[in-house]
Amino acid sequence: MDFSSARKIMVDSQVRVNDVTDRTLQAALLAVPRERFVPADRAFSAYAEVEVEIANGRRLMLARDLSKLLMALAPRPGERALAVAAPYAAAVLAQVGLSVTAQEADEAVVAVVGGPLADAGVEVVVAGLNAPSGEGYDVIVSEAAVPGRPEAWLRALAVGGRLAVVERTGPAGKAVLYVKSEAGISRRELFDAAPPVLASMVPEPTFAL
Repeated sequence: MDFSSARKIMVDSQVRVNDVTDRTLQAALLAVPRERFVPADRAFSAYAEVEVEIANGRRLMLARDLSKLLMALAPRPGERALAVAAPYAAAVLAQVGLSVTAQEADEAVVAVVGGPLADAGVEVVVAGLNAPSGEGYDVIVSEAAVPGRPEAWLRALAVGGRLAVVERTGPAGKAVLYVKSEAGISRRELFDAAPPVLASMVPEPTFAL
């Protein structure tokens, strides 16, 4: 399979046509080998409009949705980024010129994505996803959905920092952009999306008598 041609088709048919006009971001998507972020026997489907499984139920976000999230973040070279359960996004941000940390909790996922992340110059941290590794980030992004406002992730932002994630409690979710300022945190809804919810972010059920 000609993956280089597949990348160009993906950008032309899934990214540009969905109003992702940032040429630096388009160039990064053309450069990063998306097929390396899934097991070798699934590489053929990396550029299709499907959420390809990485391992243990974790999936790549649709290129259309991820590119729209990343454009909303307006990443700039030299900024610090945290990619939580977002290995492909981490490599794209590194290609744009950010200093990126990828946080993963599942060793099976790391076994698949660790090599390409190292090649992209991304630091990998294995830790629970509820608590971000470090703080003072300019950009935080996730390829998975969360069930509500991710307070711990927001606390890890620097002033002026942005967080893009899908919030989902039912069959459909909403991509949102948070921006942290001296006065507080703003929230803006972006578009509909429905990636799988991170199981570790779902609160334990409580029962009352």
